[in-house]
Amino acid sequence: MFSFLKKIKNEKAQSVLEYIILTSLIGIFCLVGIKQFGERLKKRIEFMDGQISKHVRIR
Repeated sequence: MFSFLKKIKNEKAQSVLEYIILTSLIGIFCLVGIKQFGERLKKRIEFMDGQISKHVRIR
């Protein structure tokens, strides 16, 4: 009977560990995606700033 309880505890611990690993991987992928999106957005803003500065003269 005690071996059955140990098996249930091991399965619960394994499920929790799998959940932690899965959520960690999802978090890492989200961070990488946000970083790449931010870099692209920065380049576009710098390009627009250059175009505006080229065509608009401030006195």
